[in-house]
Amino acid sequence: MKTRYLPDPKAYVRMKTSELRAAFLIEKLFKPNYVKLLYTDADRAIVGSVVPKSKPLALKASHKEMAVEYFTERREVGVINIGNTGTVNVDGQDYQMKFQDALYIGRGTKQIEFLSDSADDPAAFYLLSYPAHTSYPVKHIKFKEGESSSLGSAEQANDRTITKLIFHGGIESCQLVMGITELQPGNVWNTMGAHVHPRRTEIYMYYNLGNDERLFHLFGQPDETRHLVMKNRQAVISPSWSMHSGVGTSNYSFIWGMGGENQAFDDMDFIAMDELR
Repeated sequence: MKTRYLPDPKAYVRMKTSELRAAFLIEKLFKPNYVKLLYTDADRAIVGSVVPKSKPLALKASHKEMAVEYFTERREVGVINIGNTGTVNVDGQDYQMKFQDALYIGRGTKQIEFLSDSADDPAAFYLLSYPAHTSYPVKHIKFKEGESSSLGSAEQANDRTITKLIFHGGIESCQLVMGITELQPGNVWNTMGAHVHPRRTEIYMYYNLGNDERLFHLFGQPDETRHLVMKNRQAVISPSWSMHSGVGTSNYSFIWGMGGENQAFDDMDFIAMDELR
């Protein structure tokens, strides 16, 4: 597991493109037959992916960064599958995960193992983890059972559906909130007008982009914005001081995940258009 320390609001304005990408962008996820994990100092989040093909893959703790015997000794984990059907085995219990299904794994779970139904067309598990102060039960939620709502309009090129999967009032967790946003064909903008979350970190993982399609993720302080050019299945860390928005060369989907002071989905400070620079 690698460790990432983010720059502060003053330092990032002086950084080159390569430095910004190295600090905020998670480029290499979803490696076949591999568990990829990144630890960030932003709310002590761990971002990762698991792509099991020929063998099951276990989620194990890194003693250096976590100082625990097993991964969820003091943590909770959210898992969303963006690949073919697979299974997550949690302390001997199997949970079948179809495309965009979610699984919440609470603190105290000792054994977590990932499997794919097909080695030729494997599952692709995306995971996000935050520290947890207590234990909540493991819960599996099918994507179609999430709480969905429509936002935006075709006229503003941001007609999209937001589906909450792990959230306050739904699946109980300590601080983890996760869901999926899907843009309709012909729509390209997300989260514009933009906002910030001063009380929590948010992490986006973009997917459903073609090989020649790109996502321009906007971030930074409202009067000093920057952008990152992203490919399919890449993630970006948005610290509490950063606005976040994006525009693609086509429609796309992304998993959003948050952790911090509270779990209120609408706890955000909106930014007026004339404040953006």
